[in-house]
Formats: sequence, structure tokens, C-alpha cells
Amino acid sequence: MDRPHMAYFEHEDILHLAVAEDPEARSVELTPGIKAELDEKGELIGIGILAASTFLRDSIIELVQAKLLGVDDAPSERPSRFA
Repeated sequence: MDRPHMAYFEHEDILHLAVAEDPEARSVELTPGIKAELDEKGELIGIGILAASTFLRDSIIELVQAKLLGVDDAPSERPSRFA
């Protein structure tokens, strides 16, 4: 796969990001509602986000509020509400 592929399944409210076409051997729950899909070598092949519309809405609101309040932390340094 040259580029990641993203698909949204509206009925289930699941956002899926595929980064490789290898078959999924197992998955790991990173945080409630976010799952990493791994191939047989343990390499990341995809990410699934359950309740995606809520997750995206809350993430965007959190980002906008932080910017409006002048909080300028890098995303990797900011604790996630979803951890």
C-alpha cells in the first residue's frame, strides 16, 4: 500500500485507517475505543476508532479550546483525555 487508506463506517460509527494490506493477526486496545491492528510480525497495519464522531468532535473541541486559551503544548506532550 503506497498511502494509508481511511474508511468511515457510518452505521457503526467506526473510523478505520489502514496503513498496510497485510492480514490482521491480532489487535491491541490502546485506549478504550481505539484499537491497533497488528500483522503476524507485530507491525502496525491499521487503527480502528470506535464512536469516531464523538472522538473527533471532542478532540477538535479540546484542540480549539487549548489554542483559544493560549495553551501551546505540543500534542505529544499533552496528556490525552482518552488514555
